[in-house]
Amino acid sequence: MEKTKAQVAAECAAGSCAALIDMTVSSPVRVGLPVELDSAVDEARKQFGHWSPDASGWREAREAVARYYKERGGVFTPNQVIVTASTSEAYSVLFKTFCNPGDAILTPMPGYPLLDTLAQLEHLECAPYFLKLIREKPRRTLAQLKADVEGVGGRENAPQFRFVLDTDSLLAAPENARILLLVSPHNPTGHIVSLQEWNEVVRFCEENNLVLVVDEVFGDYGFSDEVKRSWQYLTRETCHPREGEDLDARFPVKPGMTSSSESEMANEDYFDCGGNDFVFAPVDGPKCPIFWLNGLSKAVGAPQLKFGWMAFYAPREHFEEIRAALEFVEDAYLSASSCAQSLAAPLLANSSHYETLVTQRLKQNWETLCNAFPSKYCPKVLGGWYAVLHLGDDDEELTLRLLREKHVLVQPGFFFDFEEDGWVVVSLLQEPSLFSQAVQRIQSL
Repeated sequence: MEKTKAQVAAECAAGSCAALIDMTVSSPVRVGLPVELDSAVDEARKQFGHWSPDASGWREAREAVARYYKERGGVFTPNQVIVTASTSEAYSVLFKTFCNPGDAILTPMPGYPLLDTLAQLEHLECAPYFLKLIREKPRRTLAQLKADVEGVGGRENAPQFRFVLDTDSLLAAPENARILLLVSPHNPTGHIVSLQEWNEVVRFCEENNLVLVVDEVFGDYGFSDEVKRSWQYLTRETCHPREGEDLDARFPVKPGMTSSSESEMANEDYFDCGGNDFVFAPVDGPKCPIFWLNGLSKAVGAPQLKFGWMAFYAPREHFEEIRAALEFVEDAYLSASSCAQSLAAPLLANSSHYETLVTQRLKQNWETLCNAFPSKYCPKVLGGWYAVLHLGDDDEELTLRLLREKHVLVQPGFFFDFEEDGWVVVSLLQEPSLFSQAVQRIQSL
């Protein structure tokens, strides 16, 4: 594949064929969406030479992450944030904390191959659970039904195909499973976990004494109001109401805190974990620990800065011991640099602007793609940077033909362990005019 790519790229560069269009691009910087760093560096540079080791990460950086969630309706406090150098490192810390060599983790299939690699590096086994493709008929108004009869109904009236969690496949989990990895938005299908799916996954983890880890590096880039960020389910829906209880009164509108005001301390869903440090842990919350992983790599399109984090929930009776175990592992490495931690606050303060910019690009390209292909070949994307197409019988041959004949680079489905042949994966990040050209070439294959 790499040899073919190099050959085609050389031919295109020589002007003997149409330009190569890369539909695998994963960096916004490469497609005209760089983060503005100058002002953030000016604000933070005084701390570049400062070093104050903290196993959880600098307090200022953790407060910046807590504010990031608060602006989006989250309820994490700085004491529920652990800073890492990357999401990959966060996985490694969690595997070291909760697993022993030979244990198993549950990973989604199809899924991102890096997850298996990270597990193998910790001498862990991987056991799959599955996402499945379903066909659903949209609800239609009387006018839309009439348009269908008259043959003028559009794509919005056609049956939709989308990926969902096959929660029944979790029942095949081995007895030595310790962690369930959930990716939402999912790479590469664009699935986002629904409330019903979330409740089933949490219940499964509770019943089987598993730690739930949610990779939400694409969490800011959702397209649909049908679903939410999964930590929003924690604050209301997963906490079963007591008889006659008003959830609106129990969970006030205010979204979390970064300090301990009297009104926040009075909220029964916060508790003092020591030293007047309050954390959010609903009284009737899940009985399993839950970790949400994210970082500057996707939140502001800056993977080069190497700043990630874990925001976590744990039942009150286990919170302090879990945080101490995480800090023990983190203290052995102290990987996050002063530069990265000092840049967290100014960059995250402007992350909503960057989120809007990138989401507009993603939605525009998604519309181009789904308008070009019938829904049965182009399943619905709820969020994230990728989409999948089902184009034929052999995804490796499809990928090579697109590269050789159409000069379009995509990723074959077998990279992501699709159960059937014929799937290819495309990035929605590419510059829109190039994306549209690539889609036209794919159509003409």
